[in-house]
This record gives sequence, C-alpha cells and structure tokens, in this order.
Amino acid sequence: MKKFIFVTGGVVSSLGKGIASSSIGTLLESHGYRITILKFDPYLNVDPGTMNPFQHGEVFVTDDGAETDLDLGHYERFTNAHITRKNNATSGQIYNAVLTREREGGYLGKTVQVVPHITDEIKNRILAVSRNVDIVITEIGGTVGDIESLPFLEAARQMQIQKEKDTLHIHLTLIPYIKAADELKTKPTQHSVGRLREIGIQPEILLCRTEKPLSDEIKEKIALFCNVKKGAVIEALDTDIIYEIPLIFSRQNLDNIILGYLGLKARRNNDLKKWKDIVYTLRNPKKDIVIGVAGKYVKLHDSYKSIYEALVHGGIANNVRVIYKKIDTEFVEREGMDKIAGDISGIIMPGGFGTRGIEGMIKVIKYARERKMPFLGICLGMQCACVEFARNVCGLKDAASTECNAGTSNPVICFLPRQRDVTLMGGTMRLGAYSCSLKKGTIAYSSYKKSVVCERHRHRYEFNNRYRNLFEKKGIVFSGIYKNEDLVEIIELKNHPFFVATQFHPEFRSKPFSPHPLFSAFIRSSLKHSLR
Repeated sequence: MKKFIFVTGGVVSSLGKGIASSSIGTLLESHGYRITILKFDPYLNVDPGTMNPFQHGEVFVTDDGAETDLDLGHYERFTNAHITRKNNATSGQIYNAVLTREREGGYLGKTVQVVPHITDEIKNRILAVSRNVDIVITEIGGTVGDIESLPFLEAARQMQIQKEKDTLHIHLTLIPYIKAADELKTKPTQHSVGRLREIGIQPEILLCRTEKPLSDEIKEKIALFCNVKKGAVIEALDTDIIYEIPLIFSRQNLDNIILGYLGLKARRNNDLKKWKDIVYTLRNPKKDIVIGVAGKYVKLHDSYKSIYEALVHGGIANNVRVIYKKIDTEFVEREGMDKIAGDISGIIMPGGFGTRGIEGMIKVIKYARERKMPFLGICLGMQCACVEFARNVCGLKDAASTECNAGTSNPVICFLPRQRDVTLMGGTMRLGAYSCSLKKGTIAYSSYKKSVVCERHRHRYEFNNRYRNLFEKKGIVFSGIYKNEDLVEIIELKNHPFFVATQFHPEFRSKPFSPHPLFSAFIRSSLKHSLR
C-alpha cells in the first residue's frame, strides 16, 4: 500500500520546507523505504525558467530537461530519489492541463471547476509519481493562508479522506523568539494550525522552527492548543549545517513517529553514520579556504544555491571548510578586482543571462588567468572566459557573445542553429542531460577518470567553432565535446594550474557523499594555491 506525506508551512515563508522534506526522505530511506518527493508551487508561471533569479532564486534542472524549483536540488542531494519533471508542478501547469483538456472536449461539456477538476489533476500528479516507490512526500509551497495554495490544500484534504490510514500531514511552523521579553511565542503557530484546521486538515506532526530549544512546558502548550501529541512536537532547531538536520530529527525520534502514524515497521535499523561523518568533517576541517563566487546575482543567496552546496561538497572531499566570498561583477566593472581579491584562493563564475555585469566578469577572468589563480567557469562563466581569451590573447578586440552584442564582427559565442527561429522564451533552451566526450591528458579527464560523462545543460548560446583553430594555437584546450553536434562542452587553458570552464552545470549533480569531480579538483587546486 502506497503512503502519502504532505508537508505544509505556516507563519512565514522560507522556513525550510524543502530541506525538512528532504530530511524526512533521508530518514525513511535509512529504514529501507523507497521514497520520492514532489513539490507543488502555487504561482501561475508554467515553470520558473523565465523568472528573475532575484525573485525566485536558482532554477534547478533535471536530467529530462525540466526547469524546476530549487528545492528539487535538496531532494537529490539528500536522497536517492530519481527526480524528473513529474516531481514539480505549478498552478500554471495544473490549470493549463485542465483548460487544454476542456478545449479538446475531454470533459464532455461539463462545467469545469476548481473542485473537482483542478483538485483531481493535483491528486493525479501525486499518484503518477507513486508507481515505483513506497512513500510519496509532497511539499506544498507557499504559506498556509495564501489564496494561491488553497487548491493544493484542498487536494491534500481529499487525499486524507480517500486514503485515511495511508496519509500523514506534517506542518512546519515558526516559534519566534522575542529578545526583549526573553520568550518563545507559540501564538503564531496556534493561528497557523487553526487556519489549516479551518480548511479541514489536522496535522499529526509539527516541526517547530526555532532558534532556542523548546521546553517541555512550551511543547505541552503547543500540543494542547494545536491538537497534537506532545511527542509529535518536534524542534527544527537552527543549525549552520543543513546536513545535520536529519540527525536533529532522528534524535527526536521523528522517523519512528512517522512510521507509527503510517502503520509501517522499519525494514532495517537506520544507519546515519555517513551523515554524522559529514557533519564531523564540516565542523572539524583541517583548514579554511576562501573561494570567490563572481556573478551577477550574488545579492540573493538562493540564486546560486547548488553552486554553494557543490563548493561545500568539494570541501568535504578535501577535508577543508569552504568560505565563499560573493563578488558582484557590477562592482568589479566599476572598481576592479584589487579591492576584493586579497584573501581569495580560487574563483568560480556561475551562469546567468543578459548583458548586465558582463564586463565585470571579463575583468575577473583576466585577473584569474594572468595570476594563475584556480578558476572554474560555468555556462555564462565559460562563455565569458572565451570572450576574454579572444580579446586579450587572440587580439580580437570586439569579440563578444551575440547575446550582448548582436553586431560584433567576432561572435565567439553565438546562437545554436536550432535557436534562431525560436519565439517562445520558456522551455526552449538546450535543457537536460547530454553526453560529453573527454580528451585524455586534460584536467577534465584526470578529474572524472572516465572518457564519457553526462551533464545537465541550460543555455541558448554555444562556442562558435569558427574560432577553434585560433584558440588552440593560442593555448586553449577543448577537453570536452558533445560529439553528436560537435559542440564545445569544456575548455581549459594550457600552462595554468586550473583554468577550466564548462558549458554545462556540474553543480546539479553534486552530492555530499559524491562531490562532483570538477568541484573536488577545483578546491584541491585552490588549496594548493593558498599554500603558496
């Protein structure tokens, strides 16, 4: 019998439902259960692919080419779940599917309504991902009380009626600490659970986000006013290491509480030793190392979420703590690198779109190239590396990407042929996993230790093969190629300890227990640089 867990959030947004859901998945997997995690986003955009990173944060890309919410990155990093486009749905997708079906005559003239047609579509999406797993964890985005999330909560209420013994509701809420009164306040949680109960959902478990431990008295009060058992009031205590959260939950017996509510028995004893080892390494590193993250979206931390996590993983592989220093490339454009480069041992340049901050990126790359500082460029970072090399080494002073300068006489980065007639913005880039053949004797090959790899993409522009011979003569090595279309995937610089740039996004495949090879190699080279 399939089991269904719904995770909702209350009081305020950004409490960490994605990490909480992922941690619950970790605990259930540790007991031998196959899980998957589904995220519902209440906004009307069809997907986050066209949304501003400053509003939405990172767009995470799956193997099958879906542009999804960043929480799906947490799902992959914390669990063994196979995440696809079916694991993320927005209100836009749900309504679009129902209205398309209506236009095609699928409802045979019936009046199409939120209940039952929208809620049925939501429930069908939940059931669709349940086929090869034991437990589906469904995270409902937004905050209880938001009008946008009501259809999803109604669908969850219906699921509880239809599958009463197989459904569990977990509510993540906030217990604010009032410093002036030196008190933790439970009233916001009481109100949040009250709103849920008005909708018809009684949560069985409360995860209480708090910066201070909860006393027995507070737990008893929460249990009484929210109609839950005291043992099901769980501290979601603040921590600086997200990989400690499964351990925090396990210490409070959350995994066994969940199994008990769902009528399940542990298939094996949970072994969280590898999580303990990770936390120990992060708390007791041999050395700290500072990595510059040079990008145009650094003002919002979530814009480069997978980048930051992959850097942490690369640090774990080398037993060092990575401290990232955010470098706003617009600032570099105005002021140069000298004011901010003092303690940096390596530079990573993530992806992005548009012309803003590009000249600052090129200055950062020139700095790393000339000073032989380890550099890892990703997507736009790779394209800017090609522009910088063309201008400052090859002598092509007007070299540019056609995204930034459509009239340049040296378009070293240009549209894919298939992109020239594209009119729609959303979902039309080169997306998802493609193979990459590696050249022996290169940094890429020595990092991966294999000839062919598969990595995820999200871009419209490619290196212009017209310039390959010139680049090779001047010292660029094309170490990774997508052979089916002869597209450049990885470039390296000769006579440089680590200057690697990729067209794909390696950060999407990195996990704490299997750090991405390029990130591990980059941190290793940066560590050597710091010891010079």
